[in-house]
Amino acid sequence: MTLKEALLEREKQNDRGIKSKPLILDGGFGTMVQNYRLKEEDFRGYRFRSLPGMLLGNNEMLNLTRPDIVSAIHTSYIESGVDIITANTFSANYISQKDYNCEELVREQNKEAVRIAREAFEKCGKNGYVIATLGPTNKSLSISPDINDPALRSITFDELANAYYEQMCVLIEEGVDAVMLETIFDTLNAKAGIYALQKANEYFAKDTPLMLSVTVNDANGRLLTGQTLEAFIISVSHAEMISIGLNCSFGADELIPVLRRLHHAVKIEQELKGRVCISFHPNAGLPNSMGQYDVTPEKYAQSVSPMIEEGLVDIIGGCCGTTPEHIKAIVDLCG
Repeated sequence: MTLKEALLEREKQNDRGIKSKPLILDGGFGTMVQNYRLKEEDFRGYRFRSLPGMLLGNNEMLNLTRPDIVSAIHTSYIESGVDIITANTFSANYISQKDYNCEELVREQNKEAVRIAREAFEKCGKNGYVIATLGPTNKSLSISPDINDPALRSITFDELANAYYEQMCVLIEEGVDAVMLETIFDTLNAKAGIYALQKANEYFAKDTPLMLSVTVNDANGRLLTGQTLEAFIISVSHAEMISIGLNCSFGADELIPVLRRLHHAVKIEQELKGRVCISFHPNAGLPNSMGQYDVTPEKYAQSVSPMIEEGLVDIIGGCCGTTPEHIKAIVDLCG
């Protein structure tokens, strides 16, 4: 059963009055990497010992230099009971990798990321879905990088779309179960990704599903660009997507009102366009003064419990600060 079919089956059961648990997504990756206290040589390895610049913090390089760590993180989430693993592809695109002088490694980074994730399921003797997450990059198509020059842009739509297209072609070749554009703060950036996936699907004659996940900048549910959540949904309503949701932002408690608004807006849109599922993977609260996350797995499960009880989510997991223990708490909550 494909991921799309699994989500549709869940919706059908709910329509019949049969309460079905949401699919479980994994948790934070970057914060898990931090626990290993890696050094420059871990990201560089012997192969890239002469590459100019610093590679520390370029997590996608670990697919090539420390695949054992990437696999261990995936395995820990699989053992916690997830249905969906996100491959380590968030910044594996030309724009982001150029900052590290690694733009020529994009194809290999993505290919290895999917392989490692799939093999993690196989090693655990379990079945599950591997999706690829694509971040927004550190560029914006809607916001000027210079407050004194509002019309200035650091990148064009075509440049960003081409970077996404290059990445998505590899991901489709490797057979990912879906592509998620996540941590969306700029709708125009997301549209570049949507356009790129449409082009890549057409080129390969495939139908790789699209998932969208937005991050809001305040309790009113506005994106960093100032757009409301409802306006965002309308702006991307042309896209063929299997889910739309929220990630990152704040903790789960603070996002409950925003999630209810998202659920209401999506239901209205569904009356016109058909079914779209809702995903949710927030942070483990906000980081403290030391950059650490204080929300415990038990508290995290308590916070997301109302959302599950109200039937607001179809896919649930975690973002920054969440660990396999946080995800296991959700699995136990869902029964």
